[in-house]
Parts: sequence; structure tokens; C-alpha cells
Amino acid sequence: MKKNKLVVFDLSGTTVEDDNAVAKSLHQAAIEYGLQVPLCEFEKTIGTNKIHLYQYHLALSKGQTIGFEDFERTKFPELEDEAMKIFERYSVIMLDYYNHHVKAISGTEDVFKWLHANNIKIATDTGFHRDINNAIMTGLQWLNDGLIDLAVDVETTDGVGRPAPYMIFHAMKTLGIQSVHEVIKIGDTPADLLSGYNAGCVGNIGVLSGANNKATLLEYPHTHIINDITELPKLIQL
Repeated sequence: MKKNKLVVFDLSGTTVEDDNAVAKSLHQAAIEYGLQVPLCEFEKTIGTNKIHLYQYHLALSKGQTIGFEDFERTKFPELEDEAMKIFERYSVIMLDYYNHHVKAISGTEDVFKWLHANNIKIATDTGFHRDINNAIMTGLQWLNDGLIDLAVDVETTDGVGRPAPYMIFHAMKTLGIQSVHEVIKIGDTPADLLSGYNAGCVGNIGVLSGANNKATLLEYPHTHIINDITELPKLIQL
């Protein structure tokens, strides 16, 4: 994968240590509210706009049939108020976690430095809203230290997150990248892989450092599945 000019990295589980905290926080808030969704279902569907995620699972619980690939195509305005109540509790749990436990996955910052040394720009994208994204960036200081060039969240794209490709396109526009054939997307969730596929990225890479195993990620469009992002420089040099 030569001639790459931009890599768009997911945060939790890909570049930021997680210990499954995102899925656990989503699950805890749902259970407290009375929404009975197994933890494994949140593990498969993290990486999305969390308000929309609760709307999606509420709709499923009420008997509606929606494919995950259509996640951002299907709207449930009648469920927004209910979803917001769960989301607000989730946000408290998640912010408390990142205010006390934010840490880069081992080797992440070395990969960032390698990419910049090879004139490749770096963006992060996330299904988190602005407050949680900011908590992570404040804790890690990646933007302030120049380790990454841009941090995108779902509020950047007016709430439309993965599997839509718009966070990737925003990063491209902001950083002056004109072709998806020069862009790699990398993340640990089906939502990451679907967004990379929908964007047409030349590299669409799943990593096994987060919430999902290889069998799960293999079900979604990808160019590579790797153990963690420390294997990325070798792929780029092939």
C-alpha cells in the first residue's frame, strides 16, 4: 500500500486502551434504564453515534427489523427522547472512565511518529461525542504535541457517524487529501470497516486489539485484519 497520504485511526480499542469499557458503559446504562441488550451486541455495534445506537437498539427491542449496514440510513425520531435519557447516563459513566483511565495502546505513538516521518498525515475519528473526544485528547495531548493532525468526532459531521463515510471525508477535506486511493482507515469494529468501505479507502484495516474478534471482523468488508496498529508500517511498505 504505497503512496498513502492519510491514515484515519479509530480511538478506543485501536489507539486508546479500552478494556472493553465503551461496550460495558453502554451496556450498564442500558440495563439501568431497563433496555435488555446483551453486552456482546454492544461490542458489535460500538463505533457509532451513541445516541443513534440507543435508538437502534430500542427499535430492535420493539420488534423492528433493521440491518446494521443501514444504521445511519434509518432514523427513529420517535425514540430520540428515550435514547437521550440512556445516553446521558452513559456519558457520565464514560467520562468518569476516561477522566481517570486514558492511556495509549502500547506502540501507538511510535506508529504516529513513523507515519509523520514518512510524510503521512494522521487523523482520528470516533463515535464519541465532543465531550468524550475532548477528554481523551486532553489526557493524551496528541494534538498539542503534534502527534496527530486532526481529531474528528460525530459532532463534526452533525451527528452522522459510522458506518457513513463522512468523518473520513471531513478529515480528507480538512487535511487536503483529494483521493480515497491515498487513504487508509483502521479500527476495531464493524462500524469502522463499513465506514472505510463506504468511503472507498485503499486500505480498510481491522485490528484485534479492541472489542471484536477476528471471526466478527471477517464478516465485514476489509483489506487486512491485523493484531494491532504496530503492524501498520510493515503493510504500508509492501
